[in-house]
Amino acid sequence: MLEKTEKIWMDGKLVPWDEAKVHVLTHSLHYGLALFEGIRCYQTEKGPAIFRLPEHVKRLKDSAHIFMIEIPYSEEEIEKAIIDTVRANGGRECYIRPLVYLGYGVMGISSKGCPVNLSIAVWPWGAYFGEDGMKHGIRAKTSSFIRGHVNSNMSRAKVTGSYVNSQLAKKESVSCGYEEALLLDTEGYVSEASGANVFIARNGALKTTPLTSILEGITRDTIIELARDLGIELKEERFTRDEVYISDEAFLTGTAAEVTPIRELDGRAIGTGNPGPIAKKIQDLFFSIVKGREKKYDHWLTYI
Repeated sequence: MLEKTEKIWMDGKLVPWDEAKVHVLTHSLHYGLALFEGIRCYQTEKGPAIFRLPEHVKRLKDSAHIFMIEIPYSEEEIEKAIIDTVRANGGRECYIRPLVYLGYGVMGISSKGCPVNLSIAVWPWGAYFGEDGMKHGIRAKTSSFIRGHVNSNMSRAKVTGSYVNSQLAKKESVSCGYEEALLLDTEGYVSEASGANVFIARNGALKTTPLTSILEGITRDTIIELARDLGIELKEERFTRDEVYISDEAFLTGTAAEVTPIRELDGRAIGTGNPGPIAKKIQDLFFSIVKGREKKYDHWLTYI
């Protein structure tokens, strides 16, 4: 369950949590077109710091551009609003959810004339798969649902409607006793998890799905840069689920998932069935960075 905080930013005003409401005829509620970001703020020795804030706000703007939605705030204004919202809620470690949605005033498929609204909420949120999943890895299942064709929706945009597909896959995997779903693309290659990107390791080298039909993950981009800095060979190329079965390691990356090892897929242990050395090395460096302990990567942190 969500842990309630004090204030939510709505169209320029900080309002009490319980008063952050929309009309039942809000356009996005009926037709599934809204844009969002997931961002994390971590506690460091120098106080709370938001990880890669400008990149997240840029992606929110890009998502809006793809869907021809004009957000009535600049990137700088959105960044300031996010910082103000974190501060208004005590400046603690938290998850941040900006949401651009089409509001009340128009009904029907066309959203022409709809007001464009922006809200920003923050709340405490620990490890997405729990501390045990973070430490020991999770079990995943290849879903019977696939990611849509690149021309059926816009995969580069973080749009709410796309997550109906994710929910179907997640519900299926959880009902079968797994923690996560692995989705394939329309040609049968590994796409992504329900809300995270996928990496595998074989013979000391990493591989991740190329940016052809997946969300351009900011944590994914972070891990690619870290792998190269660590001298780990990395390729962005397609791979099949049976290559995941015989990989030495596999892990998920995302703002919510952070860096979470996969210890099993479809009843088959990945490697030894435990998080491997590459995942562990990257996971340790990632958390050291977001906690402000790596000066080289301090430019990724916006201190509050």
